[in-house]
Amino acid sequence: MKKLPFDYGVRNLGRSPLRLLAIILGSTLVVLLMLTASAFVQGMRKSLSIQSQQENILLVSAGSEESIERSEINTSSGSFLAASVPGLKQRLEVSYVSPEIHVALIAYQSSRNTEELRALCRGITPTAFLVHPRVKIIAGRAPRAGYQEIIIGGLAADKMNLDTDQLALGKTLSFAKREWTIVGQFRAPATVMDAEIWVPLSDLQIATRRNGISCVVATLESAEFEDVDLFTKRRVDLELSAIRESDYYASLSKFYKPVQAMIWVTALLVSLAGILGGLNVMYAAFSARSREIGMLQALGFSRAAILLSLIQESLLATTSGTLIGLALSVFFLNGQSVRFSMGVFQLLIDPQVLLVGLIAGIGMGLLGAIPPAINCLRLPITETLKSI
Repeated sequence: MKKLPFDYGVRNLGRSPLRLLAIILGSTLVVLLMLTASAFVQGMRKSLSIQSQQENILLVSAGSEESIERSEINTSSGSFLAASVPGLKQRLEVSYVSPEIHVALIAYQSSRNTEELRALCRGITPTAFLVHPRVKIIAGRAPRAGYQEIIIGGLAADKMNLDTDQLALGKTLSFAKREWTIVGQFRAPATVMDAEIWVPLSDLQIATRRNGISCVVATLESAEFEDVDLFTKRRVDLELSAIRESDYYASLSKFYKPVQAMIWVTALLVSLAGILGGLNVMYAAFSARSREIGMLQALGFSRAAILLSLIQESLLATTSGTLIGLALSVFFLNGQSVRFSMGVFQLLIDPQVLLVGLIAGIGMGLLGAIPPAINCLRLPITETLKSI
């Protein structure tokens, strides 16, 4: 098959700068939409997944397996677990057992400020840093019980819609009718903990007037999940239920599947509109070149060779828009924070997401070129040359 020169299709792109600009802008928009949807889903999925090298088990109240916030158990449940189940992880005779309170509170920048801020608080003891190894203190220190001190997650400011410097070390927050001093900052990348405020457990119990706790997080070593599950069945008086931490967050991720599906559907519908717009542009562009296409056939170029050249033109234009969209997403979308009920997650532009954008751009180039090109090539040579 005799093919048209590669530079023939390249030169044709410059014949109509306005059309070329429309194709590039359209493909950029489609790619950005697909990248945003994919980054949203990827970021939410990562934040609700547990990627720890150790196996954590949650003890919650029976019937509250789907929501730690609704759970209320005995404060001594952690001590009972450590004493009853051998094989829990230990270091220097300290068991990896963390009693915790999970609660959403209304906070204020100060007692004089009336602007309500939605905060996620976790009551902790020092062992919380053992069972949650992804939490790393990056500034300051851990809070001390009895001094109304707190430590702030890296995305807590985004959750409360504040600037980062408003939650700097030494600043105060007001919640539960008390003033709390920020003494540290921590990061727990790609987890819901990164948007939380950690408070000493006893201080939070007093401030919220709670007698119990929300859950106990324990790390297994030689013990198995069945051992902890058996403990909950034996201690019927405690009304406990055991669940793997990974299973708990997997169920939360499943709960948000409809939201993720809605994001994909919205992106696909808008992208379809962009593709249809591209089809209209290509139909108009190729129809205006029917005489040129007829002349090329008269010169001995096959329909397949002409089709290949037209697809090449379309792919060159849409690939340019795709590369622009990929660059914009890396520089402006990656790491952007999105608030949701569980906290905050960041849009994640990783190789998998970039591949989705690349496929979307190439797909638009093919879908936008093949139907109008085939429509023009259907015409007999004599009919395309009539107007010459």
